[in-house]
Amino acid sequence: MKMFMLKVSLIASLMFVSVLVGMQHANGGIHKMKGYEDSGFRGAFIVNEADQGEYQATVLGNDISSHDLEEKKAKLEKMKAYNFFSDMGKKAADGITAAVKKLFDSITGLIESS
Repeated sequence: MKMFMLKVSLIASLMFVSVLVGMQHANGGIHKMKGYEDSGFRGAFIVNEADQGEYQATVLGNDISSHDLEEKKAKLEKMKAYNFFSDMGKKAADGITAAVKKLFDSITGLIESS
């Protein structure tokens, strides 16, 4: 199961990178077709180093920084939104963990008593 999930995540990552490379290639094709450089056209994925060694990324014209992610996380924590599916998933994980622990305890008990 771990190998399957690893393969799926690698394939998904490869597809995502392929899409970004394809968009960058299409952007270059637009420049070639147009015949001149236009400052309005930007790359699909741009990474710049900012002050104090921080990096700023731009994906499809949207600026992304670590501060944006921290603000979103703080906003979500402040909202304290209840997610039914997340709660059910946590309960299912706790139940499965407890069941597997009991199973291992019973197996080790049988092995020790033999």
